[in-house]
Amino acid sequence: MNTKALKQNENIIQYSCTENILQDAQQIIEQSQKIAFKTVDAILVQRNWFLGQRIAVEELKQKERADYGAEIIKKLSKELTAIYGKGFDKSNLYHFLNFYKEFPKIVDLPSRQFNGVLSWTHYRVLLQEKNEQARTWYEKEAFEQTWSVKTLQRNISSQYYFRLLSSQNKTAVESEMKELTKNFQNNKLEYVKNPFIAEFLGFSTSTDLSESKIENAILTNLQKFLMEMGKGYAFVARQQHIHTEKEDYYIDLVFYNYILKCFVLIDLKTTKITHQDVGQMDMYIRMYDELKKGEGDNPTLGIVLCADTDEDIARYSILHGNEQLFASKYKLYLPTEEELKKEIEEQKLIFQLQHENGENK
Repeated sequence: MNTKALKQNENIIQYSCTENILQDAQQIIEQSQKIAFKTVDAILVQRNWFLGQRIAVEELKQKERADYGAEIIKKLSKELTAIYGKGFDKSNLYHFLNFYKEFPKIVDLPSRQFNGVLSWTHYRVLLQEKNEQARTWYEKEAFEQTWSVKTLQRNISSQYYFRLLSSQNKTAVESEMKELTKNFQNNKLEYVKNPFIAEFLGFSTSTDLSESKIENAILTNLQKFLMEMGKGYAFVARQQHIHTEKEDYYIDLVFYNYILKCFVLIDLKTTKITHQDVGQMDMYIRMYDELKKGEGDNPTLGIVLCADTDEDIARYSILHGNEQLFASKYKLYLPTEEELKKEIEEQKLIFQLQHENGENK
């Protein structure tokens, strides 16, 4: 069978009929899901490459102006977001432009179209590698060895290529890599959970990703609690997706306070609060201030809640040197630690009573 026919057959569901109908049905369903998402991802790669190409063409029109590219992306991002919604912020448009510049022949060459093309998420990770030779090697290995995105990310972050190149015992380095990444290679839901695919198809990525039923109950009632405070809160989003170069994050609750004129982010932790939790909230705030805050808005506020049974605490995080100026204002409109502790305890008790009643029934 020739290569072209082999590639075509990869997009056809194939299974062996056995005596186990459930097992056969699972094989059919999982194959169809994988083919569907791989096809969508191939189109997504094309779309992003062509968008990057078009931005590059526009840049060349006034290449003598150093700031022209930034102006194009800022204006285009605003216009596309108004028309299509998520997926076209400035950060993404810069990624499309870099993608076109670093992989200029992916769509141009007929021999490369849909043959050996990775997912868009793979290419996002590959763009982190600035060494062209290493990036080409990672791209080839990721395709031939069917590396998951997490495997590729780990290998780039740990400089696997350079360690392999300089090692006298390459087999040991390779074996260690496979052992450390084996759990990344067995995630059947990797395609389904890809946030870029969801945004591309116009689906909401603000799905409920709560770690437990009690966490979900606390967040649901905290949302109502803040709205009922009557102090200027407007609900914006729940489980709002933010993606960085290496990770995807979901902010539990996002509000806008029209009295304070700022966004208020809330993140709930089911364990005792850590410095990492506060640091993560600071990152959320910085990203929100860069991507969402308008000219007339005050700095974004962040609240990290700890739902630990013995010690419920809240931590406020404010950046950009406005702490003293803003402190007297936010104390009037944000819930106090005591109010938040009381609300969390009440919701825990209600949840426990409902759970016990359900078991008794």
